[in-house]
Amino acid sequence: MSKEKILIIDDDASILEVLQMRLKALGYSVSIAKDGDEAKTVLFQNKINLVLVDLRLSEENGIELMRDIIKNYPKLPIIIITAHGSIESAVEAMRRGAYSYIAKPFRNDDLAMQIKNALEKQRLTQEIEYLRNQLDERNNFNPIIGKNKQMLEILELVSRVSKTDCNVIIYGESGTGKELIARAIHQNSNRANGPFIATNCGAIPEGLLENELFGHIRGAYTDAHESKEGLFAQADKGSIFLDEISNTSMIFQIKLLRVLQEREIKPVGSTKNRKINVRIIAASNTDLQKAVSEGTFRDDLFYRIHVMPVYLPPLRQRKDDIPLLATYFITEFCKALKKDPLGFSPAALQRMLLYDWPGNIRELRNKIEHAAIVANKNNIEPEDIFPERNTTTNVFHSYKDAKERFEREYIENLLKANNGNITNASKMASRYRADIYKLIKKYNINPEDYKAHVSKL
Repeated sequence: MSKEKILIIDDDASILEVLQMRLKALGYSVSIAKDGDEAKTVLFQNKINLVLVDLRLSEENGIELMRDIIKNYPKLPIIIITAHGSIESAVEAMRRGAYSYIAKPFRNDDLAMQIKNALEKQRLTQEIEYLRNQLDERNNFNPIIGKNKQMLEILELVSRVSKTDCNVIIYGESGTGKELIARAIHQNSNRANGPFIATNCGAIPEGLLENELFGHIRGAYTDAHESKEGLFAQADKGSIFLDEISNTSMIFQIKLLRVLQEREIKPVGSTKNRKINVRIIAASNTDLQKAVSEGTFRDDLFYRIHVMPVYLPPLRQRKDDIPLLATYFITEFCKALKKDPLGFSPAALQRMLLYDWPGNIRELRNKIEHAAIVANKNNIEPEDIFPERNTTTNVFHSYKDAKERFEREYIENLLKANNGNITNASKMASRYRADIYKLIKKYNINPEDYKAHVSKL
């Protein structure tokens, strides 16, 4: 049963009684107030999670009361209750900070959905703030965001690894946040006061990689008019992050192995070695063990850097983090763009949860940035995030065929997103379980086929 507490403000005793009865039936704790003074007393004495306020109070302006509440409780969601004739005023209230409005007479399920969405947004905002404070103050992992079980286990592992000085290899698809994890390891180590140098080995031409990492002396080659300090030297007494280490040649791997063994580098053109004190954190989006067996990666270098492996899951295996990440990104982008805070419609959240995110967190961030720029409503809609999916074609099906194609695809994606769990699927779809079972039976779908998508670390 829900434990959130809702304050209802209305000067009509019969409406207060009806709303109080309805909300209690939904499992909420309810407080009531007939005017602004009573409301302020309730807010001062209780932890309120959401406010329902009638726009037309007889003794005062509902919008002004709402503004007073927001001023003192800026994170408290407010839903405006209005009559059909006052829709324009309700829209103005939303512009001034209300979460949403609901017009009288309203249905119970509409009211329940509005409250559920508002409380979910508040919960996500609180979780982001809590995680950011917790990770920043305790482990300095900001801005790594995640409540997924795998990610929390990874952060715990990173916390332990950081206290050692061993070499680390981070595995993960492109866009999963490998450099963020590398920075977290450095920032929580005894090298935190030293430099953190990051480079992508796959982005540097093979002929320049040695020069980039080890540096060169003056006169080493025709255009070497001045000596140049390499990245390893710049990272002395700190950490160096070598991304896409699997893309290096076998010849370069020999030289890198020597650095690991001897803890010294030789700049290009020099006859003298230079001692360095650097922790190496490497990363790869491919399996290095497989690369060793295929003969494209040296086994002796593999064992040197594979002391402590960290495996980052793709975003499609941590979909419960998507609302949290999306809310974090939209908050940051709205601040940068100096726009009023934006939320996500239920349809937008559902579309994000059904999408597989091949570009992982980097792709999610880019799409949220796009949505923050183009959105012209209080809530972000699916087309703001996925504009390419709105293109039309000249191929038309009969209404019956189109409906059945949609239903089948929808129920399959729904089961995939929830790993075959009917209860969770029905909650996501805001439908009764019986409705979901009916569609499953209609299209001869086996929910067990979708349980293979459960995330594994």
